[in-house]
Amino acid sequence: MKIVVIGASGVVGSAVAAELAGRGHEVVAASRRGPVAVDVADAASVEALFRTVTDVDAVVCCAANAPTADLVTASDTEFTAGLSGKLLGQVRLARTALHHLNRNGSITLTGGTFTEPLPGGSFGALVNAGLAAFVEAAAPELPRSLRLNLVAPGWVRESLAAFGWDPTNGTPAADVARVYADLVEGDAQGAVVPVTTAAGR
Repeated sequence: MKIVVIGASGVVGSAVAAELAGRGHEVVAASRRGPVAVDVADAASVEALFRTVTDVDAVVCCAANAPTADLVTASDTEFTAGLSGKLLGQVRLARTALHHLNRNGSITLTGGTFTEPLPGGSFGALVNAGLAAFVEAAAPELPRSLRLNLVAPGWVRESLAAFGWDPTNGTPAADVARVYADLVEGDAQGAVVPVTTAAGR
């Protein structure tokens, strides 16, 4: 399959790209600053991606981030900072991709899950819940036997280490990547797949 991986320069995205390539797929690595550039928060950028990269069988979006913001002190702008990118950006990506993917194609988005409340994470939890609800409700509407699924990676070991936090409760990026690749290659439709640990998100 020819698969576009968005966010391929990140910890999870690079692992997903490597896993898919290792399974024999043709991987197009896309990111905001890469040779194949795309910003899911920018509608024109998403449209341009599918004009540039054609004959695509699947798209995987790992470029999804909703920063934490204090419920009490953050401004509306600070509090909703993840709206245009992680939530609406991925919804836009899915709605655009369904017009360009080959029949039986696959769209895999990235959400999240909190196993316990995270300080400053209330809007992130809202975004994650919204993405899960969107995938479950939208999947049956997709034409041409296209599939739509979502991975909720939880805490990733390499990311925790980069933040200077204890990485022991994180899931290795390679293990997370296999969940994405299995969804791309499988037949799941409307699935929300959490990859959680004891300190998972």
